This record gives sequence, structure tokens and C-alpha cells, in this order.
Amino acid sequence: MATATRQATMTRTVVHNAFGLVEMDEIEKPRVGDDGVLVRVHAASLNRVDWYMMIGRPYIGRVQMGLRKPKSHTLSTDFAGTVEAVGKDVTRFRPGDDVFGRSGEFAEYVRLAEDGALTLKPANVTFEEAACVGVAGLTAVQALRDHGNVRSGDRVLVNGASGGVGTFAVQIAKALGADVTAVCSTANVDLQRSIGADHVVDYTREDFTRSARRYDLMIDVAGSRSWRACKRVLEPQAPLVLIGGPKTNRLLGPLAHVIKIKIGAAVARRKAVFFIAKLTQPDLVVLAELLEAGKVTPVIDRRYELSEIADAFGYLGEGHARGKIVVTL
Repeated sequence: MATATRQATMTRTVVHNAFGLVEMDEIEKPRVGDDGVLVRVHAASLNRVDWYMMIGRPYIGRVQMGLRKPKSHTLSTDFAGTVEAVGKDVTRFRPGDDVFGRSGEFAEYVRLAEDGALTLKPANVTFEEAACVGVAGLTAVQALRDHGNVRSGDRVLVNGASGGVGTFAVQIAKALGADVTAVCSTANVDLQRSIGADHVVDYTREDFTRSARRYDLMIDVAGSRSWRACKRVLEPQAPLVLIGGPKTNRLLGPLAHVIKIKIGAAVARRKAVFFIAKLTQPDLVVLAELLEAGKVTPVIDRRYELSEIADAFGYLGEGHARGKIVVTL
């Protein structure tokens, strides 16, 4: 009886006791609280930001992450699952609701506030698909809508279109009425066409910055080209929205590329934007509506069991994932 009681109150979780290391442990199941929502997680997904937190790079980030070892022993994740319990003050959710969002814990059970990064999962979307949305989907929609000011008919270029953010950006740009050009490798050309790209540039065969085509917005996920090169394909008032960059600089990471681009744009009196996505419930609702309408379908590359979490992070670190990496719980 004691063993059964313990199992009912414990949950498996991913712990992060040293940079570059992830392990499994058991902790007490979170208490729901008056304004809380307790979710039994069925699937989760990994993001580049989670990988940086796990390895402790870039080193400049250790001011917040911890100098020699992580200050926090938990890792965040995007997830999807079913509401198990709600607090007495909660009105938006109820037990049995299928939901998705972003949590500060990578565990079988997570607790979020009612107004946190959480919303209802559309019935036509699987738990694995919904678990992919979180950071990648929010980043894409905010890059296009808030920082790129995309309008119907705009010509949008997505450089690095095959990763998590890129696959969302291509589809959301199409949903907003844009004419979309996706830049990717040979292996991902068919993928880009399948998710709605109007034009696909294979960067191994063609330099998109030497094209005669001009764009009203460039979403740069890959961070593979200089400001001078990018400027050639941008209309005079077109913004460049930076999502990422090369991870080779151990001190600054992608920020090294961002700084160079920002300086180049400032000298040219042009607009280059770098931002970190806001985890807002209203924007998760926007994404849920796009999912329900069939305008966005998350792309899943590989699936891992929770016990294989170290392998999942290892594959993410290789930098070749097509779409998202999912972990089932």
C-alpha cells in the first residue's frame, strides 16, 4: 500500500545537475493550488533554446545560468497533455481537457497558472503535434506578425526553413497571405513544397542573395549570411528579423552574428530586429486556431521515449533536425 501511495504522488522528471548532462529522477507530483492547472503530459518537444540551457552555452549566459553548474536543476519544455486537476479559482480549464503549452518543468506532471502559457488542444491535432507548437510556433507568429508586419501579398523569405521555427514560419506566412520563398538543403526541398512554400531555394546549388528577386521581409533562422549579402535581396524598407545564428562562438553563441547584423543595418539605416518570443496565452490561442483550421501542421522529425532524453538532446545538438524532435511520456 505504501509503495502504491508513493507511486501515485511521484512523477518522473528530467534533471540537469551539470552542464551537458541530463538524467531522469523522481520528484513529488506538483500541488495544483487555488489558481493552478495540473496537467498529465503525454508528449513534449525540444527547442534550440533548451539545448543551450542544457550545455551551458554561450558562456556569457552563465551569468544567469550558473558559472560552474546550473542554478536551476530543471529544464523547460513545450508539451501537450490532459488536465488532471484544477484549483478552486480556475474557470478556464477543467479536468479532462486536452491542452498544450510551455512549462518550466520537463516532467510527467506539470503545474501552470490558469493564465499561463496554456490553451486547449484542437481535437484534430495529436498530442505529439500539439507538443511541437510552444516556442517554435510563438517565435514564428511573433516574428511575422509583430516584427515583420506581414500583409497579404508580401514576399517573404525564410532562410533556414526546415527547422522547428522555419517550418512554422513558412506555413504561418502562407496563412497570412504571403508569397513565401524557403531556403533549405537539397534533402528538404520536397518538405518545403509539401508545407506550402511558393518557391524553394536549395542553398547547396544556388545563392539566394544573388537572385534578382526582392523581398518585403526576411526571416533569418539559419544566420548563415552577412548583412551585406542579405541587404541585396531586401526592398528598401524591408525588415530583417533574426531568429538565430551559428552556434560556433562559444562565448556569445548566436549573439555574435546578431551583433554584426545589427551594426551593419544601423550603418545602412535599415531595420534588423532580434527578439525573444513572449510566452503568451493569446498567441497560443491564435496558433490553436491555425492548427484547427488545418493551415498549420507541425513537422516531426524524430520521436524518443522519455528514458531516451539524452539521445534526443544529442540529436538536437547535431543541428540537422527537420521540424521538431518529440519526446513521449
